[in-house]
Amino acid sequence: MYIIIWAYQVKSEHLASFVEIYSNDGAWAKLFGKSAGYLATELLHDETDTLRFVTIDRWVSAASYLNFKAQWQAEYNALDAQCEGMTEQEVLIGRYSQPI
Repeated sequence: MYIIIWAYQVKSEHLASFVEIYSNDGAWAKLFGKSAGYLATELLHDETDTLRFVTIDRWVSAASYLNFKAQWQAEYNALDAQCEGMTEQEVLIGRYSQPI
């Protein structure tokens, strides 16, 4: 399994839109779902900061994620541009795979 984790500090005026787009069945998950190698997305909310979130995207493998990106790059870039400005900060926490 291959996992990508992002952390976000959301602008308050974009909170509802952010949650809708980044949710487990939101626009990102729907785009990722076009790939057979996509498993799931989780949107997690910080209990002490109402504007802080983490997403966990699960893929079969790093190769399946890279294949998705190659095939759907234009759509990925378009959605990314749509989400521009929703956050104060967006940080890639890391990309993880299970140890062999």
